[in-house]
Amino acid sequence: MEFRSLLFEASEGVATLTVNRPKALNALNEATLKELQCCFAGIQDNQEIKVVILTGAGEKAFVAGADIAAMQAFDALAAREFARLGHAVFNLIENLPQPVIAAVNGFALGGGCELAMACDIRLAGENARFGQPEVNLGVIPGFGGTLRLARLVGKGRAKELILTGEMIDAREAHRIGLVNQVLPPGELLESAVKMAKKIASKGQVAVRLGKEAIDNGLEMDQDRAARYEAELFGLCFASADQKEGMAAFLEKRAAHFRGR
Repeated sequence: MEFRSLLFEASEGVATLTVNRPKALNALNEATLKELQCCFAGIQDNQEIKVVILTGAGEKAFVAGADIAAMQAFDALAAREFARLGHAVFNLIENLPQPVIAAVNGFALGGGCELAMACDIRLAGENARFGQPEVNLGVIPGFGGTLRLARLVGKGRAKELILTGEMIDAREAHRIGLVNQVLPPGELLESAVKMAKKIASKGQVAVRLGKEAIDNGLEMDQDRAARYEAELFGLCFASADQKEGMAAFLEKRAAHFRGR
């Protein structure tokens, strides 16, 4: 895959996707969003890719936000269409069969914070900064920030962050549950790769169904979610991975999963 604003590489079942606009602090414009959409659409049908790492080029920013210079001239219709594009791309990432790990290096503000929240797991460098500062520009989050932030950190904290527009550091983001781990900047990508390879080594049928159970079950009442989990648990027993995993356990050897 070749893109103007993205870098893509894949090895040992792990794809690393880098937003590559360092001079613009990796800000998201329409072209970059469409490249992300194209790339993730290709990844979702690629059985060789088991886990995705998403990061930003350079040391200053993961993604510093949407491209304000491009948005300044929007009218209401153009703004709505831009938001709808962002929602389509981030929903694609969130619903990807493969787990997506955000390796947040530097600023993750506005659309960048929303992009990180669309991922399954967020690892942050100690230099990372998070926020939804849109109110400082006279607008609200437009790529799912009002939805995902409240689900991750609760309604009260989401309102505080969105209505004040304040930025928080990585430690505070970890404390409130926005990120999973905080790491020295030099260890961030290495740790993301290590986690990705660990996930890639597991039974991929179970990994994908586990992600599906969490994402969909969260929106259900407890009884319905329990029935849904039981259905997916049963589906695991139709897979070769289940047979191999349990046989390996009983035979006291390493499992060799094939993702089917």
